[in-house]
Amino acid sequence: MSAPETRLKRRFAELKAANRAAFVAFITAGDPDAETSAAILAGLPGAGADVIELGMPFSDPMADGPAIQYSSQRALASGMTLRKTLAMVRDFRRTDDATPIVLMGYYNPIYSYGVDAFVKDAKEAGVDGLIVVDLPPEEDSELAAPARAGGIDFIYLTTPTTDDARLPKVVGNASGFVYYVSVTGVTGGASATQDAVVEAVARLRRHTDLPVAVGFGIKTPEHAASVARVADAAVVGSALVNLVESNRDDNGKAKPGLVEAVLGLARKLAEGVHSAREQGETR
Repeated sequence: MSAPETRLKRRFAELKAANRAAFVAFITAGDPDAETSAAILAGLPGAGADVIELGMPFSDPMADGPAIQYSSQRALASGMTLRKTLAMVRDFRRTDDATPIVLMGYYNPIYSYGVDAFVKDAKEAGVDGLIVVDLPPEEDSELAAPARAGGIDFIYLTTPTTDDARLPKVVGNASGFVYYVSVTGVTGGASATQDAVVEAVARLRRHTDLPVAVGFGIKTPEHAASVARVADAAVVGSALVNLVESNRDDNGKAKPGLVEAVLGLARKLAEGVHSAREQGETR
């Protein structure tokens, strides 16, 4: 029995047919405030985002570097909650029923919400996938299995230290796509070499037929394009979040033009990703 059609499956199939990689844009829900964040979210598809990762703010985002840590702090200070994050997705779906949204974050807020209630409410809101960085495959029953049963893809992270013995366990129950963290460490840090990305993507494809997305350390359109030549998706987060931070006034409020500054960078990144295979090697 074939897997059901989902927004993620449909989007990656469309892009594969066009020989294009996906541009995956990350923002944190509620950063720097709910209204501004919602405006960025609404504008990302028009700016070229093929998939949106929406960060669930959390007080202790241990896998994230300073940029995304601070974005979580700003969002929490502005009053953002997990329920309000789901409401953002629900509002987004009123005008966009095609762009996949993946929630990314940590298990504690979901556990506090209640797993069954969260899965039900997330699916109803229009969430397509989950990345929960502190839930390894060994704890599949906590959230991944209920999510998949509820029609939400569960996306696992793989890293340069995930060896061939462990990879089958990591990707075995994954769905949607596989997220390759291209560098060891936290988000927003150093960038992997192109040769390392090529080797890693080839190794992952020996273990899974799912699309492979590469993230962590991608900051420029040129770097995004180099990843897009070999992977199925390039993920950019810290570069966008940094623009949110730098376009606030002395009181931490959004300056005029913040939304367009973030969407302007998203357009450039999307152009880099989408034109990457017109010249140069493809997968």
